[in-house]
Amino acid sequence: MTIDIHVHPAFYAPINEDPAREELRHRQLDIHKNGTAPLEHIFNQMRCAGLDRLCLLPEDYSASAGCLVENEEIRKLVDMAPDKFIGFAGVDPRDPAACEKLEDAFTRLKLKGLKLHPGRHHVMPSDPVMEPIYAICEQYNRPILFHAGLSWEPDTLTSYCQPLAFETVAAKHPRLRICLAHFGWPWVRETAMLMVKYPNVYTDTGALYFDNAKEFYTQMLTRDIPITWIDRSLRHQVMFGSNNPRFEQIRMAQAIRELGFRDSTLELIMGRNAIDFLGGLD
Repeated sequence: MTIDIHVHPAFYAPINEDPAREELRHRQLDIHKNGTAPLEHIFNQMRCAGLDRLCLLPEDYSASAGCLVENEEIRKLVDMAPDKFIGFAGVDPRDPAACEKLEDAFTRLKLKGLKLHPGRHHVMPSDPVMEPIYAICEQYNRPILFHAGLSWEPDTLTSYCQPLAFETVAAKHPRLRICLAHFGWPWVRETAMLMVKYPNVYTDTGALYFDNAKEFYTQMLTRDIPITWIDRSLRHQVMFGSNNPRFEQIRMAQAIRELGFRDSTLELIMGRNAIDFLGGLD
């Protein structure tokens, strides 16, 4: 089983029937060159990249830009391809109804995790307003995927997304599985440090800011940190993520497979770790 833990379906055709809403997403996510993609195109991309499942992430910025991709839309996509899509929930911690929305997402909509973007919400991960959200995730055994490191989205502040900002959460909530997405780039070593110290901290590979996928991953995963750090010590906490559509799944999956990881490590990165992070696929 191969899984892409980090996919944004904002431009999937079935949830883009309104041109004005599509334009809002282009503007608010700062993604402009791609059009909408029919599911047949998505499934073909998955085949070419050798991927079995995609984790679909919403975009809820209700207190500022609005809810760009709603939990209901994620559920709609999952229902259209339940053998291929895994749905995450989204809430804005600044929204007074955030906890109610999250309960609904986990109970009625049966979504499998939570996606949060502290840099866009302008809320520190350790802010007290987050505690009820963490409690709900623990109650339902749902993981959280946090945006960490650089964000190209408008109105984001990277200071909210530095890996060390998440340490209090990892320490205070050891049963809460958290993913610091994008390997926390450019703070790759800090992310690795947190994974060494906290077994409930995961990361994903959805980072590509310079060069091509092979060159960038070579720099990030063999020079910024030695490949042996992952192959020997962090192999159970790294998950493949593409950050599609900003980055291309096919090239990123190929680059990860060609870096030189042991086969057993590659199997963990490309799927088994994601299953553990999700708490299973049922």
